[in-house]
Amino acid sequence: MAAPAQPPYTPVVRAGDWIIVSGQLGMKDGALVKGGVPAQTEQAIVNLKAQLASMGATVNDIAKTLCFLTDMDTFGLFNEVYARDFGKARPARSTIGVKELPFGGAVEIEAWAYLPVGAKKSAPAKKKSAAKKAPAKKKPAAKKATAKKSAPKKVAKKSPARKKK
Repeated sequence: MAAPAQPPYTPVVRAGDWIIVSGQLGMKDGALVKGGVPAQTEQAIVNLKAQLASMGATVNDIAKTLCFLTDMDTFGLFNEVYARDFGKARPARSTIGVKELPFGGAVEIEAWAYLPVGAKKSAPAKKKSAAKKAPAKKKPAAKKATAKKSAPKKVAKKSPARKKK
């Protein structure tokens, strides 16, 4: 996992339907992983996925990444790991060369994921809800019939203000 957050750093926030993950470095247990750009890229993505998971999201929800490299000559190495670890997800991406990164990192990845509030993402949850749909159909039908019977009984009374008009 990444180094402990240092104020005012917030690793991940929800803003409406958006989940914004702050730049993730290739850090584990408070130190940069060894192995250069490929290893740091892999660990940064592991950290990114963990932050997304904490909000119920995955890389498939990412709409945009912003990537930073301290050496653009390493872009090929970075890109190979990025493509592999993102799987089929292909969010819009910008990659920028910078002079340096915190803690001496060589790679940093930020992400913006779109996940509407209340959306369920996990495959097991979909299977469970699909299995529950058949019995659930009978209950709403009974509720609708009850609602139709009780609907005529409800009479809205006009307020005194409306009567005066």
